[in-house]
Amino acid sequence: MILTWLGRAGVYLATAGAIGGLVAQAGSIRRSRSSHAMRWALVMMVGLLGAVAVMEFALVTHNFSLAYVAQNNATFTPLLYSITGMWSALEGSLLLWALILGGLVVGVIRHYRSETEDSVVRWATLILFAVSTFFIGLLAGPADPFVRNPARVLQGAGPNALLQDNPLVAVHPPLLYAGFVGFTIPYAFAMAMLITGRVQDRWPLEQRRWMVIAWGALSVGIVLGSWWSYQVLGWGGFWGWDPVENAALLPWLTATAYIHSVIVQDRRGLFRIWNVSLAIATFALTVLGTFFTRSGVLQSVHAFSSSTLGPLLIGFFALTVGAGIALIAWRGDALRSPVGIDHPGSREGLFVVNNIVFVGFAFVVLLGTVFPLLYQAVNGIQVTVGTPYFAAVAAPVSVLLLGLMAVAPLVSWRSVSPSVLWDRMRVSAWAGVGLAVVLLLAGVRHPAVVGTVALATMGAAAALRTLRGVVLAAHRRGDLWSAWRAPSTGGMVVHLGVIVMAVGIVVSTSYTTRSEVTLAHGQRTYLDGQTIGFSGFASLTNALEHQTQLVVSVDGHLLKPAITTFNGRSAQPVGTPAIDSNLLRDVYVTFDAVGGTGGTSGAQVATNVPAGSVVLGVTVEPLLSWLWIGGLMIGAGSALSFGRRRHGQDAV
Repeated sequence: MILTWLGRAGVYLATAGAIGGLVAQAGSIRRSRSSHAMRWALVMMVGLLGAVAVMEFALVTHNFSLAYVAQNNATFTPLLYSITGMWSALEGSLLLWALILGGLVVGVIRHYRSETEDSVVRWATLILFAVSTFFIGLLAGPADPFVRNPARVLQGAGPNALLQDNPLVAVHPPLLYAGFVGFTIPYAFAMAMLITGRVQDRWPLEQRRWMVIAWGALSVGIVLGSWWSYQVLGWGGFWGWDPVENAALLPWLTATAYIHSVIVQDRRGLFRIWNVSLAIATFALTVLGTFFTRSGVLQSVHAFSSSTLGPLLIGFFALTVGAGIALIAWRGDALRSPVGIDHPGSREGLFVVNNIVFVGFAFVVLLGTVFPLLYQAVNGIQVTVGTPYFAAVAAPVSVLLLGLMAVAPLVSWRSVSPSVLWDRMRVSAWAGVGLAVVLLLAGVRHPAVVGTVALATMGAAAALRTLRGVVLAAHRRGDLWSAWRAPSTGGMVVHLGVIVMAVGIVVSTSYTTRSEVTLAHGQRTYLDGQTIGFSGFASLTNALEHQTQLVVSVDGHLLKPAITTFNGRSAQPVGTPAIDSNLLRDVYVTFDAVGGTGGTSGAQVATNVPAGSVVLGVTVEPLLSWLWIGGLMIGAGSALSFGRRRHGQDAV
């Protein structure tokens, strides 16, 4: 009972801080006086910290007086997964969402504390408080995480098995939420610029810095989610075009378009309507994604349980989009650019192509995600849109984007000189062609691999050429450290990360081999360059789980794929793959079945396989680890971009 009171007191205090800040900020704008926004933001943050502290205390101490703890925790749940239990279900995940949002509101107000009289800052702060009021209000109402458990419970149900099988659950969701919530800031400033009519000031470039850090967090979160899926789900893949995966990808695509597009506005005064539209669309798509994952309309391994939040979330999405469209229509004249694109092949012309590609692909993904819902609503029949639909568009889009990365950084603004362009890209072009020839001579015949490696080489050379120019300029100034803070450094590191990821994805998917092998005890086989051996069974039993493990050797390295049955919930067995990974290849082994009539806990029985033998799923994927390395490079590049010099031109 006391935890319910304390937790709700924190939520109510946060709600009061959000509403108080909203009202005070509105009065400040109307009367041109101080709103004490920081005080209200701190009240909101103190309330949220208190609520989170209560929830974590209840989870760590296994206090089942809270229904949420009883449903998502157990006495045998390890400390790490007790802590992460806060975002393992709907109400707790919204509590984490609100905490991150509260922290960002405090951070923004502090960052612009010397500009509190600026009308754009005032309106942006008002909008931040309004968004906070909505999300914290959900916690105070329909998504209350502190509902008291009416029954006396001695043992909780425990977390979902897939949420206690890998420590990435401690990192992946918070980074995703940091990205989603971070898009609130560019949205708030875009709306503030439209309200005040100050669409030509420095604020778009300020927006970009906040967009970059949110985009970087989301990028790393998506990559870590792919890694988690790869390590836990046992299918050997990293992206399945799942509807909830798509919900995370959509705002990433529009944010990527914005990050590039706003540079043109800063340099040439172009794309004003486009940029504010992208900032609004990115935030709106995060709200739509929240609706997808928390309303129960989509079936997904990533989705939360059904709830009553659907109408509220879709209503907030409609309000977000409607208000944005209305303000853009109102400020149409001020948003018109005074100049045009001088040459379609200039850098700004290529940025137009870049925007069309990203937004067009986002539309394709959105259509494929929403179409089954619309079709079922109209016809009452369930349909699915599978991987072939998305892959058919993703492949040419990826090729086009690699081509743009190879050319765009070398093209001049406003005009195109073929001789100058060729002089800049001569080395990278010959390097790409030369490497393609080497691959062909080595027997590589897969067109996607040869083409991707050639374009990736050209793109990497273009990025390295730009970085070389930055370093030389810093050296001439006698300040090499300034190269890290140069406007283009972070962007080029991101480009290199994307290129590394592209090579890893294309090579691994093009040359993946999947096989099922049956081995008796002590037997070995040779598969795709790897020696696979079965050494026997092992078992692990503790208060948390029971595992039936296989001892498998891959080129002398011992692996232990297993069937794991976690205590609590339905106690349904789940496969736990084992992976032998290096920079050249991954060998992914799953325990698929045991021969004979059974007797091995949780394992599927294959009656056509001799007793004592096992059936292994073996997947060999070359260069897959470079996907994860590229993702970390993208995160590092976005951090550099956020911390860049606040003055000076950006470059991509």
